[in-house]
Amino acid sequence: MATVKHKILVLSGKGGVGKSTFSAQLAFALAAMDFQVGLLDIDICGPSIPKMLGLERQDIHQSNLGWSPVYVESNLGVMSIGFMLPNPDDAVIWRGPRKNGLIKQFLKDVYWGELDFLVVDAPPGTSDEHISIVQCLDATGVDGAIIVTTPQQVSLIDVRKEVNFCKKVGVKVLGVVENMSGLCQPLMDFKFMKLTDNGEQKDVTEWILGYMREKAPEMLNLMACSEVFDSSGGGALKMCNEMGVPFLGRVPLDPQLCKAAEEGRSCFADKDCVVSAPALKKIIEKLIEANGLSMAASNGV
Repeated sequence: MATVKHKILVLSGKGGVGKSTFSAQLAFALAAMDFQVGLLDIDICGPSIPKMLGLERQDIHQSNLGWSPVYVESNLGVMSIGFMLPNPDDAVIWRGPRKNGLIKQFLKDVYWGELDFLVVDAPPGTSDEHISIVQCLDATGVDGAIIVTTPQQVSLIDVRKEVNFCKKVGVKVLGVVENMSGLCQPLMDFKFMKLTDNGEQKDVTEWILGYMREKAPEMLNLMACSEVFDSSGGGALKMCNEMGVPFLGRVPLDPQLCKAAEEGRSCFADKDCVVSAPALKKIIEKLIEANGLSMAASNGV
């Protein structure tokens, strides 16, 4: 870890909020800025990172320096237990001490080389893996944690616990990201259905699009947005104001981002991610600027 300048944890108290998706896209974005980046997946029981980086069925290689990460690009290396499973469908049925041992081994025995950023994708919660990573990184220092949530109270209840976890163990909260903040996509990408008298759905997409082309062509370039989760409680922004932590921004639920993650691609190199890519770019730029990470990395601080 002595050769790693900055270490960023990506956490959430709730599962299924898009934390691994954010970690993957953060790593892609930093690598595109010409930083040397490592992405460490410590979700031992549910490693998603190999899939989201397009690295399924890749193997870890051993050298005299230690374990070598699997590389997406020359400046983006990845390490995950997913690379160690003989079959990707195999379940990892381990108790806490064995999980902790592997996390320590990842930190001690993986030879990353000189890194500007190490992004650590953690499982949901505040349990063994989180205590281990914080304790292990304490000696070399961790810049802080990005916490990912969705807008509804069911998620925010658990995310509040994650914020308090960070405060108790002395990890700075770099900011909170509200993911899946409404569904937003081009109107032309929607499928239109009509409910028949017997309760079945009939696809009328072609008729609707044909009607718009003929009668209202100006509508074809519109974006359509809708609330998916209840945000009437104020969402992540209100929680951040109440708990005194930075709010980094919102990322809408974008089917094209989901597709990019499924295919292991960067959303920033994909012209189809017209909604999510600008939102993520703005959040990452705010993160770097607010914490002085860009200047610090380039100066070797």
